[in-house]
Amino acid sequence: MLSEEEVREIRSALEHYEQKQAASIDALKIVQRHRGWVSDENLKDVAGLLEMSSDQLDGVATFYNLIFRKPVGKHVILVCDSVSCWIMGYQGIRAHLTARLGVEPGQTTSDGRFTLLPIVCLGACDHAPVMMIDDVLYQDLDPEKIDRIIESYR
Repeated sequence: MLSEEEVREIRSALEHYEQKQAASIDALKIVQRHRGWVSDENLKDVAGLLEMSSDQLDGVATFYNLIFRKPVGKHVILVCDSVSCWIMGYQGIRAHLTARLGVEPGQTTSDGRFTLLPIVCLGACDHAPVMMIDDVLYQDLDPEKIDRIIESYR
């Protein structure tokens, strides 16, 4: 069941759209901000508020890769795997992150602290390779910089 605050925030978001369904991503992001991810039960509740079927809303949620449909770690690390990042050393960055965290992309560390996910583009090609942790973008990465960044989240 959605909290009163979540419902209030979703209803506030609805005011910006002519059709309720247009607020799908905003509504899902509200739930995710409060809970860390969107469960099937939460999705069903949001679908009811938006006058959509659960299947319709799940289609939106699974298309938009920043809506998490299963539990994630306390911090989500998005590693850009665009062409620019590949050219500038993505493979080494990914290898360092997987070794440092002890997980492969798509997995969460055993302590629940980090989830490592690839992402198509973070829009900072002029500072590749890049990653984002939660809402903070990190640019011009190398292994030493990554180690300092990861330590700051411990």
